[in-house]
Amino acid sequence: MITVDPHGATPPFEQLKQQVADRVADGRLRPGEKLPTVRALAEDLGLAPNTVARAYRELEAAGVVDTRGRSGTFVAGDDVSREARMAAAAYADRARALGLSDDEAVALLRRALSAGY
Repeated sequence: MITVDPHGATPPFEQLKQQVADRVADGRLRPGEKLPTVRALAEDLGLAPNTVARAYRELEAAGVVDTRGRSGTFVAGDDVSREARMAAAAYADRARALGLSDDEAVALLRRALSAGY
């Protein structure tokens, strides 16, 4: 069950995004599983459809879900690729929070990979 606190310090789209990502990471949402439509989930949570759409777009950009046009939105990939995409998204978020450019972040990652970390 996903819940959103519209009065919380964290924006509703971010709450939704994090809860879906957590459910994918811990296996409560499995690869290939279909998510509710934007409109249905917005109605269930009392949110604007654009709020849910933003969360889904950001989850797709992070590789957590795949949107297949009119077919809907589905949990992406297998467990290994899902974990790798989530780790990459977390690294990208942290690198941005630290003020690194994309080039700097990629260079650090390449060095870490070549060093065997």
